[in-house]
Amino acid sequence: MLTDTPNYPDCNPILFIDARQRLWLMWVTILNHRWESALLKYRISVDYQASLVPRWSEGDVLHIRLDEAFVAQVAAWLERLEAEGIGLPTPQRVRREVYTQSLRSRVYDSLQRQLGWMTRIPPLIEGERIYLPLYSDGFGFSLVAISEDSGMCWRVSAPILGVGAIQPSLLRRADGTLVAFMRDNGAPPNRVFVANSSDNGETWSEAAKTALPNPGSSVAALALRTGEWLLIGNDTEQGRHQLAIWLSRDEGRSWQLAKYLERDAPEGGRYAYPCAIQARDGTIHVVYSYVLQREGLPRDEWGRPKRSSIKWVRFTREWLLSE
Repeated sequence: MLTDTPNYPDCNPILFIDARQRLWLMWVTILNHRWESALLKYRISVDYQASLVPRWSEGDVLHIRLDEAFVAQVAAWLERLEAEGIGLPTPQRVRREVYTQSLRSRVYDSLQRQLGWMTRIPPLIEGERIYLPLYSDGFGFSLVAISEDSGMCWRVSAPILGVGAIQPSLLRRADGTLVAFMRDNGAPPNRVFVANSSDNGETWSEAAKTALPNPGSSVAALALRTGEWLLIGNDTEQGRHQLAIWLSRDEGRSWQLAKYLERDAPEGGRYAYPCAIQARDGTIHVVYSYVLQREGLPRDEWGRPKRSSIKWVRFTREWLLSE
C-alpha cells in the first residue's frame, strides 16, 4: 500500500521521477466528502527500486497559497462574466449568476481558496523545473504549481481561467510556449479547452474551446520524440464509450483523428482518465479506466460481474499512422 489516511478517501494519485531520480507520489485526501475539501499531499522515495513497495524518505502537505493578486484576477474575471451574461437567455443567465456568486464567496474566503486543489495529470519536468498542473472543482478552473529546484520550494501560477476548464495536461512548443489542454466541465458546446503561456507558466491566456469534442472527461497530451503531438480523450459530447487518439504535426494548432483505443456502443462501456508516456524504445504506453456495462460478463470468485479495471495499451508510432 502506497498510502492510507484512516477514515478518509485518498484520491487522484500521480507518480513521477524528478531530475534527482527520486520517486514522487502525489494525491489528495478528501476531508469532508466533497472535492472542494481536498488536501494535497506528497511522498518522496530515494530507493524505490530496493523493494516491491517504495520506502518513503519524506512527505508532507503541499500548501497552495493564493495571494491578493489571485483574488483580484478572479474577481475581475467574474465581473466580466456577469456583464457578458446580461444578454443571455434566462436559463443560461441564471446558471451564470449562480456560478459567479459561488466563486465570489469562495475567492474571498482564505481557507476555501487554499483547499480543493487536486492532481490528475503528471507534471511536465524540464531538468530541475517541475510544472505541476492542478485544478479545483470548487472554482472550476486550473493553475500550475511551479518548482525551480525539484520540489524543494513551490509557487503557484496565475489561474488558467475558463468556466469548467480543469485537469490540464501540459506540453511545450519549440518556440517556448507552454500549452495546456483541459477537460470541459462547463456549458455546451462541450469541447477540449486550450490555454497558452509565453512566460514559462507564470501567466496564462484565458482558456478557449477547440474544435475537439469532450463530454466532460480528462484528456492526456504527449509530445513524441519526432515532434508530433498526441492527445487522447473521449471524442464525444456525451458519454465515454469512445476513447480516441488525435495526432498533431503542428504542435497542437490542428488535429486529426488517428486511431481509437476503444469504440463501443453508448451502453457498452466507459473508458476514461488516460495517461500516456513514450518509453525509451519509442513505444507509446497508455493506461486508462476500463468499465464494462454490457450484460453477460464473466463473474469473479464471489459471483459478481467483472466490470471495472485499469487497462494498459502499448503501440508504436507506425501502428498509429497505419491505415
